[in-house]
Order: sequence, then structure tokens, then C-alpha cells
Amino acid sequence: MEFGLKPVAFSDLPGWAEDDPSALLTAMARCRDHIAQSKPYRTGAIGITAEELLPALSAAAAASPLDAAQARAYFEQWFQPFRIERPDGERGFVTAYYEPEVDVRAEPDAVFRFPFYRRPDDLVDVDDGNRPPGLDPYFAFGRLRDGRIEEYPDRRAIEQGLLAGRGLEIAYARSKVDVFFVHIQGAARLLYPDGTVRRITYAAKTGHRFSPIGKLLIERGEIDAATVSMASIRAWLARHPEQVDDVLWHNRSFIFFRDAPVEDLHLGPVAAAKVPLVAGRSLAVDRLIHTFATPFFIRSESLTHMDGGKPFARTMLALDTGSAIVGPARGDIFTGSGDGAGALAGNVRNTADFYVFVPRSIAARFGHGQG
Repeated sequence: MEFGLKPVAFSDLPGWAEDDPSALLTAMARCRDHIAQSKPYRTGAIGITAEELLPALSAAAAASPLDAAQARAYFEQWFQPFRIERPDGERGFVTAYYEPEVDVRAEPDAVFRFPFYRRPDDLVDVDDGNRPPGLDPYFAFGRLRDGRIEEYPDRRAIEQGLLAGRGLEIAYARSKVDVFFVHIQGAARLLYPDGTVRRITYAAKTGHRFSPIGKLLIERGEIDAATVSMASIRAWLARHPEQVDDVLWHNRSFIFFRDAPVEDLHLGPVAAAKVPLVAGRSLAVDRLIHTFATPFFIRSESLTHMDGGKPFARTMLALDTGSAIVGPARGDIFTGSGDGAGALAGNVRNTADFYVFVPRSIAARFGHGQG
């Protein structure tokens, strides 16, 4: 394991005494239900299993509504915090994401003509059992054609009409830039003229590596690295419509979607852990390292715009993952749905300290626990 875990006391977590983690108890109960009724989460490299999390999750499910102090007491009873320490001595890093809301039409017209696509039937999962010689080991998807698996065509080919006429369109947006940023976020609420709200979420992708267009624009000298954000990228694209295709096609990865139920508009989309995300409390992590339903405490002195100028210091739950979220101390904060959440998410690129909460029943495996 290329990182260390150092046990610390809850009283050593900067900002712990002021945090209100009560909103996580319901999410933890949903994780318990998923583990019990569907299947356990994959165990990350740290080695915390879903079964080892289950007693604490069950206690969360059985708890009455708790206030902030009671919720902190619950975590203190069931978990031991460990600071994640990277071998290079560097601190962790957080970004943020949200669920966009996009005006759409069920049928295309002169304005609304850029589709969200369902997963095509010729897109197949690829693993070591069926990967053909020569296909990049990174690819987890491919195209099945004439009985053979090959690389799926990329964003440019699809936007130039590869999938037209196959009935895969879910809905149509007015802007290909809007569609692109929904691809980046992995989910969206679709708003129809009659007031209908439909939710879509990630179903699959072509398999190509994600190539950030912000980095491309920085390398071209178009945007200042110190101020790059979703807003600045969108503004640049709006000022240079003739270059939109060239820039967007730089990111060859293309995302396909599926319908997701809108059970409660106050909850976020159902993500990788198969439970709804909780705004401001859900964290996307590297699932190869961390196990879903594991709690974390994240502290960043420089991230202040989410809490009225105070440093970010929150208990969070690992409920999602992402191709750009790599490493033991790397997280993506879900900020919620709509433009306000997008404004919160767009500027988050901050160093942070990561503390993982290990069930007390197994904390001895990781070092001597503290109170």
C-alpha cells in the first residue's frame, strides 16, 4: 500500500466539534439496505470490507433522528479516525461536481437538436477474459462488430452522426456544450416544457481516456491556469463558437445514460454506490483503494466558499467514483443539483487533509486506536 494511515483522536480533527454529520445517518442506512438486499460493495485496497462496515451501518439505520452532538457521538462510538499520509508528504486534493439541470425537448427541432444517448446494443463490457490482443488495457468497453471486439468510435464520430437513426436518443438539448458538461458530471435533471422532470445518470462510456479540455486551453494559452473553472471554460467556448467542436472532440470519451427514478427532488442522483447522493456530504473516491459506505472527514483551509468563509471541515460518505479520482487522498465533493450547486462546484481545486473512519472493531489492524 503506497500510503500510510496514522491513528488520531476525534478531538484532533480540525473542525470536528462544529460539524453536523446527522444528514449522513439516512444515507448510511440506505447503504446497509443495499449491502443486505443486493450485494456487498467491492473491497478497496485499504481492506475495509462491506461486512465490517455493516454493524455501524445497521446502528445508523436503527438510530432515531439525531442532532449534531448525537450524530458526532455515534461516529465516535463506532469509528476510529486515521489520517491518510502520502509517501511524498503532499496533502490530498479535492474537486467538486454537481447534477446539472438542462432544458430539453422530447423531439428535435431547429433549436433543441443535441441528444443525450442511451447505451448502444453493440457496446460491450471488456475485461481480461474477452479483451482482444492489441486493445489498450485501459478500455473497459468496446464495440462488438461481426463477432469481434474493437475500440468503440470516439466523441467526434458519434457527434458526426454515428448513432443517428438507431432510436437511442433520450432527449434533445439546445447546446452541445450543455450536453458535454453533463457528460463531465455524469448525471442530470432534464426539464421539459410541461414541467416534467426526468433524471438521467451514467450507464456506460466508449472507454477512451478522459482528456480535460481545461488543461488543453491552458496549454494553448487561452485560459489562465490560476483562474480556470467550469465558468471560465464555458465563457471561452461561448466567445469562440467556431472552435467548440475542435476543443470538445479533444476529449474522446463519450458517455451514455439511462433513466433514473426521481423519488425525491431533494436527493441527488443514485451514483456508483447505488444509493442517492447527499448534497455537500457525498464524496467520490478511488474505488480501487476505498470501499463505498466508508465515512471520511475532509478538512481544507483554502476551501472556504461552501461554508460562509470558514474552512471546509465535514464528515462525508464515500458514495461515488470517477475516472479522474485516483489516489488515496483524492476526492470529488457532490454539491447538489442546479445552477447554484454548479456555481459551488465549479471553482473547487483545493488541497485537503483526508481522514478515513475505520470501524473500531477492526482498527487494531491499522494501528493503535485512540479515543
